[in-house]
Amino acid sequence: MYAIVEIAGQQFRVEADKKLFVHQLEANEGDSVDFDKVLLVDNDGKVAVGTPTVKGAKVTAKVLEHVKGDKVLVFKKKRRKGYKKLNGHRQQFTQIQIENIVG
Repeated sequence: MYAIVEIAGQQFRVEADKKLFVHQLEANEGDSVDFDKVLLVDNDGKVAVGTPTVKGAKVTAKVLEHVKGDKVLVFKKKRRKGYKKLNGHRQQFTQIQIENIVG
């Protein structure tokens, strides 16, 4: 059984006991979070497609930890002008583990 869920503006394919990184959620480590925006549910070949969401479907996940992603360097330069600019960015992620899919 798997489902397509929208989490923090992005769509993910989730299965039970699967771990994944999503953009940072407003939840503490160890908390349980529910996602109601379920777009598709496949239960052993029986597919339910939502318009836009599947009614009564819900995905429950547990927050494992909050982590930072790899550093991304942004370098800007204009040739022959002496202009150089270096910026760095690290995205905040939340690691969650899918516990249950109800559909």
